[in-house]
Order: sequence, then C-alpha cells, then structure tokens
Amino acid sequence: MTSTPRLSYREEDGARLGALEWELGPGWRAISSAVLGGGIGPCSWVLNAQVVAGYSRMDPVEHLRELGPAGDGVGMMTAASVDRYVVARDGGAEACATVGLRVPTWAAAPEGVPDPELAPIRVGTVNILVRVPVAMTDGALVNTVMTVTEAKTQALLEAGFEGTGTASDAVCVAVRAEGAEELFGGPRSTWGARVARAVHAAVLQGAEDWAAAHAAGGPFTAGARTRAR
Repeated sequence: MTSTPRLSYREEDGARLGALEWELGPGWRAISSAVLGGGIGPCSWVLNAQVVAGYSRMDPVEHLRELGPAGDGVGMMTAASVDRYVVARDGGAEACATVGLRVPTWAAAPEGVPDPELAPIRVGTVNILVRVPVAMTDGALVNTVMTVTEAKTQALLEAGFEGTGTASDAVCVAVRAEGAEELFGGPRSTWGARVARAVHAAVLQGAEDWAAAHAAGGPFTAGARTRAR
C-alpha cells in the first residue's frame, strides 16, 4: 500500500470536492463498515470521497463505483474536507484519518432525540483507514475494528470533544491476504497495540487541527500531517 494517498478533485453539485485514493495492490483483504466493500473481503484499493453537505443521492454504492477504480475495493464518504488528512505510524502499522467534528455524538443517545447531524449545514465524519502488514483471522479483524474505535474515542475525549464519534463514521482495516495469521487484534496484542497508538495519534492530531481551524473561523489549509513512532 502506498503511504501517501492520491488526492484528486472533481466538480459536482456546484462544489469542488476532493477524494483520497490508496492503491493497495494485490494480496490484501479488508474489513470495513463502508457502504461500498463493507464486510470482509479482497481489497486492492480504498477510496475516501468528499460529498456535499446534505448528500441526498439514494445510490451511494453506484456513486462510489463511478468515482473509484475497477476491481475489489472499499469506498467511504464524508462531507468534511479530505485534503487535510493525518497519517500516523507505529511499528509497521499505519493509520490515516480524515476528521470532521461539527456534531460529535455519544453512541448511546436518548431515543427520540433529533439528530443534529442530519441538518444540511452540519459537516462531520471521522473516516479511518488502517494498514497492517500481516495476515489476520476474521476474529482478529473484528477485534482490530474494536481497537480502532476505542482509540478513536480516546483521542476525541483527550481533544476535548464530548462524544464517542459522529453518527456517520467509517473504518477500514487492510491486512495481508496470505501468511501466518495473527489471532488477536485487541489493544494489548502486538499488532493491536500498534494500531491503537497509530489511530490515536492520527485522530488526536486531526481533532486538534479541526478545532483550531474552526475556532479561528477559517478553513483548513490543504496538506497532510504525519506522525511517526
């Protein structure tokens, strides 16, 4: 997988929208919550596409297929800008996060309370891609997604946001398709611990950048941030 995603732009719905694309190549599989390529399966690319706030298309899978390359891949969407992404690495594990936190939410919210994130002016999604250069069992992949979510929440709380994430967050964990399989992905396993630290660093930096930019009332300046251990 290339460490630096390809950033491109398109004109759509009267707006200039960005997209990040990672080329993993052959020999990878992924677990994802994304609308395109969700579940567990082969994966040769990952796309994180920006869409307009108040996105209303009823065919997001077809939309992402139009934007992404051919073959098996994962497609995520966000209304937040994707050109200010953060990459963090730890011991061979790599995490890339795009962070939008206009409406942070608690996972367990009271029933019947209107979701403010549905308002068209709201922009906020935390999308995370993780790459681990080893093979994992299906159970370890699920365990790693739990670890990613826990590390994300830890970072958001440390950054001062009152919420466990947003209502539209997505995650993708890509691992090698062949080789000796890791059995565990929890935060105290070898690779789970590395993933947790990488995700925590990426989301924390992204959340702090988002807060600083919006407190100042200005947009992000395009460009990636990288943290390495």
